[in-house]
Amino acid sequence: MAIERRREGRPLPEENGSVPGAAAAPPGPPPGAGLGVGAEIQAVPPPPSSSSAACSPLLLDYDGSVLPFLGGLGGGYQRTLVLLTWVPALFIGFSKFSDSFLLDQPDFWCRQADGQQGDWNGSLVPPGHANRSGIFPTATALPGPGNASECDCHEWHYRIRAGLVQNVVSKWDLVCDSAWKVHIAKFSLLVGLIFGHLITGCIADWVGRRPVLLFSVIFILVFGLTVALSVNVTMFSTLRFFEGFCLAGIVLSLYALRIELCPPGHRFMITMVASFIEMAGQFLMPGLAALCRDWQVLQAVIICPFLLMLLYWVIFPESLRWLMATQQFEASKELIFQLTCKNRMNTESDIKGVVPELEKEIARRPKKVCIVKVVGTRNLWKNIVVLCVNSLTGYGIHHCFAKSMMGHEAKMTITHNFYADYYTMAGIALASCLAMCPVVGFLGRRGGLLLFMILTALASLLQLGLLNLIGKYSQLPDSGMSDSVKDKFSTAFSIVGMFSSHAVGSLSVFFCAEITPTVIRGGGLGLVLASAGFGRLTAPIMELHNQKGYFLHHVIFACCTLICIICILLLPESKNQNLPENIPDGEHYTRQPLLPHKKGEQPLLLTNSELKDYSGLHDSAAVSDGISENTTANGMKPM
Repeated sequence: MAIERRREGRPLPEENGSVPGAAAAPPGPPPGAGLGVGAEIQAVPPPPSSSSAACSPLLLDYDGSVLPFLGGLGGGYQRTLVLLTWVPALFIGFSKFSDSFLLDQPDFWCRQADGQQGDWNGSLVPPGHANRSGIFPTATALPGPGNASECDCHEWHYRIRAGLVQNVVSKWDLVCDSAWKVHIAKFSLLVGLIFGHLITGCIADWVGRRPVLLFSVIFILVFGLTVALSVNVTMFSTLRFFEGFCLAGIVLSLYALRIELCPPGHRFMITMVASFIEMAGQFLMPGLAALCRDWQVLQAVIICPFLLMLLYWVIFPESLRWLMATQQFEASKELIFQLTCKNRMNTESDIKGVVPELEKEIARRPKKVCIVKVVGTRNLWKNIVVLCVNSLTGYGIHHCFAKSMMGHEAKMTITHNFYADYYTMAGIALASCLAMCPVVGFLGRRGGLLLFMILTALASLLQLGLLNLIGKYSQLPDSGMSDSVKDKFSTAFSIVGMFSSHAVGSLSVFFCAEITPTVIRGGGLGLVLASAGFGRLTAPIMELHNQKGYFLHHVIFACCTLICIICILLLPESKNQNLPENIPDGEHYTRQPLLPHKKGEQPLLLTNSELKDYSGLHDSAAVSDGISENTTANGMKPM
């Protein structure tokens, strides 16, 4: 065929099917051209809107074009949607902290066959005494219930101080040889959360946030209410796993929807309001348990409010940002008209021409992306891994500080009251979130995360090193130090460590949600939330091993804090920046200097806009990536 074309004097087509000099030729076929192969090739034009062609940059600029056209948060409907993402946070707070009541270790002693209460007359601590929080160690140094003589009992008598008359432990006598089943029951909810975050995150990127939210609500109602009907601890633990799985889908989809609804200047505060509402559930949980009195009633009361979320099928739409990023323009057009109608806006206010551009691209095929695509990137995978390690370290070392505050060996706790211990933990978490607001507002995401991680590392290293030194000097006869001095320092460092590590974990999750592109934001959130779940999982693991290896556990996480301090410097700054919509946008989210350049100072690295002046290749790449010329050092446009 090629030889025949050379004889006819026709040039060979190039690799992309075009013919050299075809631009100067008339659009019609040449005179005398038959129906040969060459004529057929010339007669086939390229499709006007192929899937490989670049999408309109205007449609990919959601924060700069689409969101202002819809009125931002000024629209009443958008504010209603944000409010609807806040309300379930209260129910989530109830579910997350229910283990402290359902699986609380009560005081217990043997009830003799004649109905008398053994040797305990109420003035002594019963031999099976355990701290009520489920987090801290035993409160006395009496022999444990593992002794065969103490566990040889026909009937146990319990005293539950968590506001309930009966819980899971007293229902099925999970003491002595069966005490390990309590830790397995605690594992089940956390492991369900971990797997739920990983799987529902990928599904949310593929089918959307709204279906994941609604199906998670349906199944948490099924599994959660069935938990209250459990007939043994095996059934309870299995159903709690599936309850945690569904709870993870609700948490992740609401977090993603909340982030994608907000303009850049309001994302952090709206997320923090949801955190405060979730903490309100933590503070109200003891009162709810005192009203319910029975663990089955408490479980049902915790789950039943999710029935209200079934209405979200009617009133809550899909994320418009996700629809635009995945190029589902037909559904996006319908949702835009729905939003403008509910906000009573006039489409003539579309100055930038979003709707006409949407009409041009409406025939484009959807383009969905899985989180595994991040492996082939240069910067994006690094940012996600760094934040996952930060989240794991923050939530993991938080348990170390909690154990140190209460004494990791069999010592007296700060208080003998379950509610005092519970509200101490909740109060520290609340103070941490309150401190995050001004710190992140002033220093930004990266600066705030770095500050809290430095505080965590200092508290950990001082607790491991300085307290051991104080302990050695306190043994000297002329030192003038007592063990009480060491305990006071330990308590102070533990409070600082819990305060800062909670901020590290929370801020890592939010930071990851901002720098992960919209097309894979569910998968990125799933990874960082699963890492946080692995950090929380260290608490029941240490309890199952009776706190063996506690010191090594703390040393490992202390080393991780030092590594995280270095890695945080590699992260970009996302404060007041547009959210990245696709993977190329996420790749342009590159690192900025920690301190801004002085006026007139030449930066060492050129920005993306400056590189365009030296190579024409960057112009075509920027157009294909949907990036406008007005970019910052992050490659994203500020508001």
